[in-house]
Amino acid sequence: MAWVEQRGYSFRVRYRNPDGSVGTDSSHPTRAAAEIRCKQVDVDLALDTYLAPAAGRITLAEWVEIWEAGHLAGDAKRAAYRSHLRNHILPRFGHVQLSKITRQAVKVFVKDLKTHLADSSAANVMALLSRLMREAVGDRRIGYNPCTGVKVITRPAPERPHATPAQVNTIAARIDRRADQILVITAAYTGMRWGELTGLARANVHLGEGFLRVHAEVGAMHEVQGRFYLGPPKTVSSARDVHLPPFLIGLLQEVLDSHDQDIVFCGARGAFLRRSSMSRRVWGPAVNGNPRTRTGPVIEGMHFHDLRHTHKTWLIEDDIPEIAQAKRLGHRLPGVRGIYSHVTPAMRQRITDALQARWLATQPAPAATVRHLHAA
Repeated sequence: MAWVEQRGYSFRVRYRNPDGSVGTDSSHPTRAAAEIRCKQVDVDLALDTYLAPAAGRITLAEWVEIWEAGHLAGDAKRAAYRSHLRNHILPRFGHVQLSKITRQAVKVFVKDLKTHLADSSAANVMALLSRLMREAVGDRRIGYNPCTGVKVITRPAPERPHATPAQVNTIAARIDRRADQILVITAAYTGMRWGELTGLARANVHLGEGFLRVHAEVGAMHEVQGRFYLGPPKTVSSARDVHLPPFLIGLLQEVLDSHDQDIVFCGARGAFLRRSSMSRRVWGPAVNGNPRTRTGPVIEGMHFHDLRHTHKTWLIEDDIPEIAQAKRLGHRLPGVRGIYSHVTPAMRQRITDALQARWLATQPAPAATVRHLHAA
């Protein structure tokens, strides 16, 4: 139960903590005001909703240190958090007490972010700030999250491009190194992510059985501040077997036969592939055009990740069941659909047959067939 104490010319509200210690809630100029607050504290204590004001008086920077000590995150995610904190969040709110961060201040912060960041980047920064404030609510330091409902993205993101099989062939043909050509084709015909492909170990290639395995613990290459390491793929559902059309088995065997490194898609001397270098030196000129080779764009502005969009589009065009699409791409269907839907061998065969047909449709006709057609 709370009580009022006079201290000089002011009146403060006091209460007893569960451990027996005494805490001070607030100070008031009159006894009447203190008595009203005292009753409010009693109600909150009885309902177990009381928030000690001192808990919310720490600064956001102090709260970040407390939060980081108990937060679980991978190296890549933690590096992204630290970048957002260092460059955006702490310069604005690091010195502000948690209880003093208002919704209006957050809205102004978002508006400023959008003057120099893309919507997606601003959304990532705001997601972290909202997480910090939500955790502070959960820790009983503040009563509400001032980020809740604050809009960052006010218009839908533009639709990402996808390629036809012929366009994938054109892009690959513009690339000099054979292994990089096959990397592009593999991305388009499997839908695997960049990290899953560049982290694909020889031990996880099962060409005799016709599939690639994305390992649950070391199935993806991660690059954090210039350091490479093998770790788990993006999500738990991303650990999967990706079945291959017959033509791709032959192409992957060609890559395996070309070197003796543990990683399938590696640099010329066995080094790990760096995404930025690949994008700048190989992928960009092939997709956007290259003045030196006098080639125009195939699909200007297309990203390597858009080959994953491409694969998803092909699966839809080929009427592949939704559960089989999700399983192949390492997604999980939400709710009842994910619980009661299952992928069968017939579905997997249907996928590989459809992909094989797409590939064959883009290949030149055999010479004998061409002569026969001319004779007819």
